[in-house]
Amino acid sequence: MAPTGPITTDLTKVLGIKHPILLAGMARVSGGPLAAAVSNAGGLGVIGGFKYTPEQLKEILAEMKDNLASPDLPFGVDLALPQVGGNARKTNYDYTDGKLDELIDLTIDSGAKLFVCAVGVPPKYIIEKLHKNNILVMNMVGHPKHAKKALDLGVDMVCAQGTEGGGHTGDTATARRASGSARFVASKEANCSQQHKDAVVSCDYHETERSLVLTGRPIRLKVNDYIRQWHQRPNEIQALCDKGVAPIMHDFDNDKEDIDFPHLMGQVAASITKVQPAGEIVDEMVAEATEMLHKASTFVGASSKL
Repeated sequence: MAPTGPITTDLTKVLGIKHPILLAGMARVSGGPLAAAVSNAGGLGVIGGFKYTPEQLKEILAEMKDNLASPDLPFGVDLALPQVGGNARKTNYDYTDGKLDELIDLTIDSGAKLFVCAVGVPPKYIIEKLHKNNILVMNMVGHPKHAKKALDLGVDMVCAQGTEGGGHTGDTATARRASGSARFVASKEANCSQQHKDAVVSCDYHETERSLVLTGRPIRLKVNDYIRQWHQRPNEIQALCDKGVAPIMHDFDNDKEDIDFPHLMGQVAASITKVQPAGEIVDEMVAEATEMLHKASTFVGASSKL
């Protein structure tokens, strides 16, 4: 399907991209080659920096730049910054291991166009520092109250992570999406196993669920026997989470032998039929969106033939 467009929106204007397609900063899946491929195709590639050390993030950024078609193409960096302590979930902890300032400095030095906070809200001083260096800030949110909190702190935009999405999700369904995740898991450049990619392609509509088992936060995944067994014991899951222990970590700590880490993906996985190059995926998204927008315009002012 040949790409058409460009599709111009407020988002494309502010980010300097051709199409309103953002790669979700999927934990370690959104590596250098995948982020570069999305930016090369006219979207915005975003590095998924979940639990990376500063040294690792620096290497991934360099790998991405080596794969960019032009050094001027925009890109983003995504970190998870959950609130720790207070009224936050007891299973939350600092995913940056105290290295947030170093990771932010690397983001600034890299020339990123966008910083994405995937979990939690960045401290105000971080937002201000990014703004001083001409970097826009976007917050992923799973509830309207999270959006208000982020905007009150000064972020430039929010992206609704609905309950149907893969990975950490909110409680509310979303119909309008700008950030693509599961579709890009099933890409040739995705930094994940072939088994994960195949699991996305083979997924059916009833096979994903939200779970607290992995992190103590709601996270959508493709259910396997290991997760299914845990979901039959909801009271035990909640009791562990209330103690600040994610159930899977409880199993690791007790040397449980049948741990089978599930693959993360959203409900849209059921509509994905093949693994493709990321650039080809972007082209298809744009072509399909353009076709639907043209069709929709025919309904405006149309007279009934009944």
